[in-house]
Amino acid sequence: MDWTLAGGLAVGLLIATVTAPVGVSGAVFLLPVQLSVFGVPNPAVTPTNLLFNVVAGPGALWRYRSDGALRGDLARRLVLGTLPGVVVGAAIRVFALPGPSVFRLLIAALLLPLGLWLCLRTLVPASHRSPPAGELAPCTLTGLALAVGVVGGIYGIGGGSLLGPILAGRGMPVARVAPAALAATFATSLVGAVAYALLSLVSCADVAPHWWLGLACGTGGLIGGYLGARLQPRLPERALRLLLGTLAAGLGALYTAQTLN
Repeated sequence: MDWTLAGGLAVGLLIATVTAPVGVSGAVFLLPVQLSVFGVPNPAVTPTNLLFNVVAGPGALWRYRSDGALRGDLARRLVLGTLPGVVVGAAIRVFALPGPSVFRLLIAALLLPLGLWLCLRTLVPASHRSPPAGELAPCTLTGLALAVGVVGGIYGIGGGSLLGPILAGRGMPVARVAPAALAATFATSLVGAVAYALLSLVSCADVAPHWWLGLACGTGGLIGGYLGARLQPRLPERALRLLLGTLAAGLGALYTAQTLN
C-alpha cells in the first residue's frame, strides 16, 4: 500500500506539471496507469479519476486566478455545457457501461489526428497556413462542451484533453484556453464524483472510488498543477501549442496500440 500511495503521488505530480500549462488535468493520462500499474478495476477507475481532478484542480486554478487568466466568459460557457453532460455520462457508465475498447477507439480516433494537425499547423510557416477558423458561436461552444461532458462523465477524463486541442486548433491562444478548460474539468469532476456517490447507492457494481489512491494522485496533481500553471507564462505560445499537440497525438497513438492489441 505504501509504495502504491507514493507512486500515486509521484505520478500525479509529474502528469499535472506537464499538462496544466495547456489546460489538461492529466486524468486522461492517469487512467491507463490506474488500469495497468495500480490495478484499479472497472468501473471504479472512473470515479477515482474524478477524485484526482477534484483534489488536483485547485492548484492550477488558484495560480491562474492570481494571474488574472480566468477572466472572460469562456470558462463560464464551458462549465454550463459540461455540467449536465457529466451527469448523463455517469448514468451511462453505471447502467449502460460501454466497454473500455469503445473508449480507446473513441479517444484514438479523435486525439491522434487532432494532435498531429495541431503540431503541423504550429510548425508550418505562417505564410503557408490557412487563416484561423475563429471562435465558435456560443451555442456551438456549449454543445461541444455538453458532448465532452458526457464523455468525461463516462470515463472520468475531465474534458480538457479534448476541449484544449479543439479550441487551440480553432486559433484561440493556449493561454486563454488552458484556464477555462481546467475550470470546466474541475466543476464537472466535482459534480461527477457526487453523481457516482449517489449512483453507488443503487448499483451493485464497484463504482466507489479507490479513495486513498485518488487522494494520493490528487495531492501530487495539486502541487504539479500549481507548478505547471506558474510555468505557463514563461513558455512561448508556439511551445505550448506543440506540447498540447504532442500530448494529444501521443495519447491517441497509445490508445490506438492498445486497441489493436
